[in-house]
Amino acid sequence: MITQTRFLTLEEFLKLPETKPPSEYINGQIIPKPVPKTRHSRLQGKLIHKINEVVEAKQIGYGFPELRCTFGERSIIPDIAVFRWENIAIDETGEPLDQVIIPPNWTIEILSPDQSSNRVIGNILHCLQYGSELGWLIDPDDRSILVFQRQQQPELFQGNDQLVVLEGIDLDLTAEEVFNWLKMGTFPT
Repeated sequence: MITQTRFLTLEEFLKLPETKPPSEYINGQIIPKPVPKTRHSRLQGKLIHKINEVVEAKQIGYGFPELRCTFGERSIIPDIAVFRWENIAIDETGEPLDQVIIPPNWTIEILSPDQSSNRVIGNILHCLQYGSELGWLIDPDDRSILVFQRQQQPELFQGNDQLVVLEGIDLDLTAEEVFNWLKMGTFPT
């Protein structure tokens, strides 16, 4: 006996209550995002802090953690979504709108051990297809960052390789510096 799974429309998906962990909508299917582990959370927090330290005060842009972005018949949640300041929709009080219906200018994903790299790369490519300028896939296990840019071959960055960041952002980082954030050091008791 063959049973056919009913696919939801994007509109039907968006009417559903949010789940914990959150789910993404890709090709008619609801796909739960893995719960971040410690290394993932550490890299995400440090990278968001570093980016926002450079871009927020000058109103160049802003990096959001785990922000739902719905566009091009997908609803995805990049680990970090960086938007240029002028692309952040705000309401009449100056606060950002909750519904984001455009791709981030820079999408950053941190690969979790139980995550499909092809599915994550698929989301990055989808973002680029719909207008993102830059995508990173950070792999903590092999200490590499795969960088995607529109109309270019992906590039693999490791060690002292200087990372490509969003144009207009004055941020000098190497792959090694990013992965050194995983070292906790000594904390006062």
